[in-house]
Amino acid sequence: MDFDFKSKAAAKRQKVEDEFEFDGMKVGRGTYGHVYKAKRKKNGDEKPTKYYALKLIEGTGISMSACREIELLRELKHPNVISLKRVFLSHSDRKVWLLFDFAEHDLWHIIKYHRASKANKKPVQVPRTMVKSLLFQILDGIQYLHANWVLHRDLKPANILVMGDGPERGRVKIADMGFARLFNSPLKPLADLDPVVVTFWYRAPELLLGARHYTKAIDIWAIGCIFAELLTSEPIFHCRQEDIKTSNPYHHDQLDRIFSVMGFPHEKEWEDIRKMPEYGTLMKDFRRSNYSNANLPKYMEKHKIKADSKEFHLLSKLLTMDPTKRITSEQALEDNYFLEEPVPTHDVFAAMPIPYPKREFLTDDENDDKSDTAKARQNTSNSSSHAPNAKRVRVVPPSNTSSNPIMTQQDYQQQKHVLQGYQGSGGQSNSQQNTLSYSTGSNVHGTSSTVYSGQQQQQHRY
Repeated sequence: MDFDFKSKAAAKRQKVEDEFEFDGMKVGRGTYGHVYKAKRKKNGDEKPTKYYALKLIEGTGISMSACREIELLRELKHPNVISLKRVFLSHSDRKVWLLFDFAEHDLWHIIKYHRASKANKKPVQVPRTMVKSLLFQILDGIQYLHANWVLHRDLKPANILVMGDGPERGRVKIADMGFARLFNSPLKPLADLDPVVVTFWYRAPELLLGARHYTKAIDIWAIGCIFAELLTSEPIFHCRQEDIKTSNPYHHDQLDRIFSVMGFPHEKEWEDIRKMPEYGTLMKDFRRSNYSNANLPKYMEKHKIKADSKEFHLLSKLLTMDPTKRITSEQALEDNYFLEEPVPTHDVFAAMPIPYPKREFLTDDENDDKSDTAKARQNTSNSSSHAPNAKRVRVVPPSNTSSNPIMTQQDYQQQKHVLQGYQGSGGQSNSQQNTLSYSTGSNVHGTSSTVYSGQQQQQHRY
């Protein structure tokens, strides 16, 4: 390339540090770099000040995971999917910056808040109306992705952002598309490209049994896990053992946890279980009789969710063991659960004060060490760097996926339900995902050796 042309082009290129203020405003660290809360240096028409999330991708160059995410997010446009505003390239130091709208909250921190209140013996459940609104918007965003042949493959509370005060107050944003893939015409079985996907506790049974061909049903299972966690403030399939960092998807302890809640699957309920690559290992390692008393109604009854309630009926459809019988996102959006009062709202906080703490700024010394699981995710991503690039597809515009009514904030203010009893809590979390999901790559290996240790690694992911 002509040197003079290159110099002139570099001089004209806008630099992120000239456009935004973000020094001392780091709010977290993801697998591949830092995330900053930023605002424009020249405020212009943005009144009051609008904040953004700036994701700095570390390293010399850009990973295939980041390339896939950038390519997908440039095409996908939906109110419940995180929006990539801009990409900044710095040729001098080979840095890549991604610009997103800033989300003040995520489901991981929301659930942590309620779990801490339970630990302090002052339990405050996530309001049922809020749970319904959160679930509806998650399903709406996933239905849009699936309609455009995109599998997310890493749904978990940390990857579900919720906007704070502002024009999109209470809006859900599905984030972290670093592991997303098109599934309309894969050149190889998806299991060949990425043998281990979805964070540990949210991994569907067919994945744990080594399914070579998996479908959008793996996202639905993860949503069912999130739904149960919102209802109980506890991860439904929490497994204490550290995730195995290997390309073998089979995991004895995680399957044991699923069977301890759901019961051992009968072949009449899941006819294709015999075809699973790890079926032989499953039958060798497990005895059906050990789980004869386990079932989902009994587990949820402990958390005061009755088996005859509409929320339980929907949960059981989301957590169906056979992926071919699992409900789709489109069917879930039309479920009776969303038709009974109170109906979902655009603002999941329903115009009430937001009790959850805002994100804190981190020092350079805080949270600087990546966990082993994050490194494993990077190794997994690198191992699949020779996979074919994602194909461009025509993206259909977001549509009203359900005829269900959505309450306005004005309507909801007439309801008697009021959030009460919220008290700030500094209690330690008992989960593996203290992460903020703006990342171009996430930790698919879930738990680490620091689970339940109280040592939080606050990763910020968009």
